[in-house]
Amino acid sequence: MKMSVIGTGYLGATHAAAMAELGHEVIGVDVDLDKIARLTRGEVPFFEPGLPELLSKHVATGRLRFTASVQEAVEWADIHFVCVGTPQKPGEYAADLRYIDASFGAVAEHLRPGTTVVGKSTVPVGTAARLAVLVRAAGGNLVWNPEFLREGFAVKDTLHPDRIVLGIEDGAGKAAIDEAYAPIVSADDTPVVITDYATAELVKVAANSFLATKISFINAMAEVCEATGADVTMLAKAIGHDERIGHRFLHAGLGFGGGCLPKDIRAFMARAGELGVDQALSFLKNVDEINLRRRARMVDLARELCDGSLAGRRVGVLGLAFKPNSDDIRDSPALDVALNVQRAGAAVRVYDPEAMTTAEGLYPSLFYAASPAEACRDADIVLHLTEWSVFRELDPGELKSLVAAPRIVDGRNALDPDKWIAAGWHFRALGRPYR
Repeated sequence: MKMSVIGTGYLGATHAAAMAELGHEVIGVDVDLDKIARLTRGEVPFFEPGLPELLSKHVATGRLRFTASVQEAVEWADIHFVCVGTPQKPGEYAADLRYIDASFGAVAEHLRPGTTVVGKSTVPVGTAARLAVLVRAAGGNLVWNPEFLREGFAVKDTLHPDRIVLGIEDGAGKAAIDEAYAPIVSADDTPVVITDYATAELVKVAANSFLATKISFINAMAEVCEATGADVTMLAKAIGHDERIGHRFLHAGLGFGGGCLPKDIRAFMARAGELGVDQALSFLKNVDEINLRRRARMVDLARELCDGSLAGRRVGVLGLAFKPNSDDIRDSPALDVALNVQRAGAAVRVYDPEAMTTAEGLYPSLFYAASPAEACRDADIVLHLTEWSVFRELDPGELKSLVAAPRIVDGRNALDPDKWIAAGWHFRALGRPYR
């Protein structure tokens, strides 16, 4: 098929490359000329394992190309995937729909009758029904197909999804979307859930809200463990053996961040308020608050280990990205902690394998080290904030010889406390007894 992908950010660039891998001819569209130039050279403007190889492969074959012209792409393609962002409005919980409205307006202006437009962006429920009026007036069909990508696993999640959800009204557009995803469905027998627009929209935000709730639940238990001397890691292990609960997303630490979970649960709450059912989602406010409290608790633990004050202390920070295998610092707990430690008067040195270029452009006041060792050199305390494998593999004995004082707080419960304590470190971790 001939496909256009409107928006070449994290979702759009991944989707475009994956569709080319499936054998389709794909054209990506973006208003950012620098981004288009980089993608045309086969360069990915962000870090995502496996995507650079996929992108460069299909740019080289000619199966994947990029343009800044919506008209060129829409007049050429038979199906159009809209993958633009819906960020949180400044100063509000609600989603900012300016980009998706502008994209659909531009597509509708050049849409060939009978072609299908597929919305993949995360939107407040009711958005698809509104946009469907615009698409139908232009002679097209609308399908709503939410994405479920995990940063660090986006290529796999696109080519081998655990389900495909399609919001379809009156069967319009089904044939086109079936053809687009036929290689995926036939290869893995992937479940396809066909429903209405509203349900398709809610599937994404409901899934993210559930995952956020599970993360905040175990972090709430971490607060209780800290007050009682219990160990949250053993608690999670024990309750996770219950198959109704499971172990996934039951890992206590700094909590969630990134460009999806925080803004999606807030937008969900805002939309519920507009619909008059805000009480149904009032628990999400507690989920959000628990998540933010973990960041403050991390700073408090560091302060406690430094005899009550961070002023004048040298702090080595390991990690800036909101999760490993990503350079995304949007609403990153790690970056938030680093900045708050600095605001408390500490001299902060940070290291992250992938996120430092982005972070330095936005927060130049931090000192960006060239390696974990440099970040920790002469430090009065080390904070482990993103669970990159390179940090888990550090030799605590070697690192001890570099620091001013062997004190570490594990904000991700990913380090082996026995190993660090045996090497002579004072070790603290969220939700675990002092050792």
